[in-house]
Amino acid sequence: MPYRSPAAGLLGIENLTRAEIQTILDRAQHFQPKTGESFPKLDLLKGKMVVNLFFEASTRTRTSFEIAARRLGADAVSITAQASSVSKGESLVDTLNTLSAMRPDAIVMRHAASGAPLFLQRYLETPIINAGDGTHEHPTQALLDARTILDRGAHLEQLKVAIIGDIAHSRVARSNVYLLSRYGASIVLCGPASLLPRELTHIAPGVTLTTDMNEAIRDAGVIMMLRVQLERQHEASFPANEYFQFYGLRLEHLRLAKPEVIVMHPGPINRGREISSEVADSQRSAILNQVENGISVRMAVLERVLLGATNNAGTTH
Repeated sequence: MPYRSPAAGLLGIENLTRAEIQTILDRAQHFQPKTGESFPKLDLLKGKMVVNLFFEASTRTRTSFEIAARRLGADAVSITAQASSVSKGESLVDTLNTLSAMRPDAIVMRHAASGAPLFLQRYLETPIINAGDGTHEHPTQALLDARTILDRGAHLEQLKVAIIGDIAHSRVARSNVYLLSRYGASIVLCGPASLLPRELTHIAPGVTLTTDMNEAIRDAGVIMMLRVQLERQHEASFPANEYFQFYGLRLEHLRLAKPEVIVMHPGPINRGREISSEVADSQRSAILNQVENGISVRMAVLERVLLGATNNAGTTH
């Protein structure tokens, strides 16, 4: 299979500049519906085809990419691993080559192997948007998280963000570290010692680690809770009640944070394991705002990938 120069997809936050990130965040704001309205129906991507190829289960990401594509006027086709020829023994490379031969304009891909989208992008002319690869990155999640923080009136600069939970297996945590560090945020990663890899302190400035949840939350402007990813763990996990006792977010924790603290979670949430219902349903919770912003952010990303970063800068709706 011949090597090709990488197409202009979106593989991660790591290689984006702050200016590129800000352009996407600003454009996503343009796509947000006004109060009481639905997302705008546009024809910016009329005639374009987006293939969503998901080798892992997903509700929020897959559905929001579908809605985003259609809201921009593109056609969207979704394929799961069970519905693809991979289930019949076809290699991932052959599956992607087959899809590429059908001339889609972009492939949105989620895969359990870290680095799979990057590897495949080197050999495909079709741009790939990474919708989550193993424990590596989930770039659009970090972008929608940032958009949500901004929408709540906070500034990313000098913000203290506590990211709590299964850090070791979290692509969400890694992408957020890359993004938030571009703005000079102070990031505290917190969780059980076995789920708290020290190498993350080396990927960006301003990152500290702690196993003490109270220490992580104290004076935080944002608390970002993470799901315990049992499907990626090979060792015995904490019992749910024991984990919740030490690393579950409860109302009393919020008193340690800033009064205007924003509580976030990429979903799906497990009530009673990493977050209490009282917090998840409280006014401090921005969890449903994150879900809504997934559409506008992915609209901005699709437009950028399919029309080019410079072609859409001045367009409005």
